[in-house]
Amino acid sequence: MRAALPLVVAFGLALPAFCPAQDPRAAMRWTTQSGARVQFIESREVPMIDIAVDFAAGSAFDPPGRLGTAALTHELLRAGAGGWSEEALAAAFADVGAIPGGGLDHDRASVQLRTLSSATERGKALAALGAMLQRPTFPAAAFERERSRLAERLAEAEAQPGRLAERRFYAAAYGSHPYGGVATAATVMGIERADVERFYRDHYAADRVVVTILGDLSRTEAGAIAEQLTAALRKRGAGGELPPVAGAAGGGRIDVAHPAQQAHVLIGMPALARGDADYFALLVGNYVLGGGGFVSRLPRDIRDAHGYAYSVYSYFFPLARAGPFQVGLQTRRDQADAAIARVRAVVAEFLANGPSEAELRDAKASLVGGFPLRIDSNRKLLSEWALIGFYRLPERWLAEFPGRVERVTLDDIRAAFARHVAPERFVTVVVGAGKAQ
Repeated sequence: MRAALPLVVAFGLALPAFCPAQDPRAAMRWTTQSGARVQFIESREVPMIDIAVDFAAGSAFDPPGRLGTAALTHELLRAGAGGWSEEALAAAFADVGAIPGGGLDHDRASVQLRTLSSATERGKALAALGAMLQRPTFPAAAFERERSRLAERLAEAEAQPGRLAERRFYAAAYGSHPYGGVATAATVMGIERADVERFYRDHYAADRVVVTILGDLSRTEAGAIAEQLTAALRKRGAGGELPPVAGAAGGGRIDVAHPAQQAHVLIGMPALARGDADYFALLVGNYVLGGGGFVSRLPRDIRDAHGYAYSVYSYFFPLARAGPFQVGLQTRRDQADAAIARVRAVVAEFLANGPSEAELRDAKASLVGGFPLRIDSNRKLLSEWALIGFYRLPERWLAEFPGRVERVTLDDIRAAFARHVAPERFVTVVVGAGKAQ
């Protein structure tokens, strides 16, 4: 999720929930003739198919000076492809009740589809999806329209205190790293149609994609669909990989003037990459610190004991490279400094001593007990497997999740937090600092 471009539902519709697959923790994996990676989870409960196609084409791959290119390219996939106009693509999905969707974050550009599994309906929907993925035309009129719309949304984001805080946080925490780039209306209006075409050529390639298919079909049928959606992709893109996040940042505080009634506060630093061995220790520990709702330490201190904020949270957001650890809250302007001091005190105490035995036990019980809710619909299961495939996590990631949580110890948590969280490196962003005007 890039600061300037948090997750976007590209095609206007979220995917509704249905019954989970028969075996939610098992998938078949293979590679297409073009080199695309594929995952398939068979589910016969309902006559539906869910597909996620994830490219390494997120906003962190924006070309220098052309921030916003990834978002614009992703949005324009639906604007025309092959012999299909924008209207024809939309009609092809609507006529068979198919639901297209997708999103963009720092790492991934995702295109999704839900369709009936019957041959006629799925055939029409897949024909349209295949054209979008492999033969987009980026019509000039649509390019001008979507570029203006994106510029308008980014200009609006600068007026929204929460969005503004997030943008400033990523820029400060990541500096010159691609995760720190913040698209603006000005950078978007500097993008040319040729930039979008080049971005597509460089990043929408078979070696940069994983296709996840879940639903009412056989392995043979899933294989045919994967070939249909990827056969015409370039075998190799030219987009490269993201660089590691550089060493220690200097931290510091950024105050941003804003007429908001409350100060919006974000505190944190780059911390965790996907696949890191400390993931489960940090997950369990953060549940105690600020990720478990009102039972966590930060809410009990900041909200209950001091009344500085109704809601305060902490989380790790792992990415291909070190994603952020972040604490967030909103508070009265005149309480911002006091609230920040309490956050730092709570975090410092947690780093020094870790959770108690009782807190650890309760955190494990909640995370393990809530695990079935993470995979209780095909929509959720598709999301989990798409993430597993894109980040090349172990095949048994879901199967082993509860056990990995149960094996976390107090020493694991203290050691993991010591390795990944350093308060002297914290960036603090306060939007709406000072007294109300």
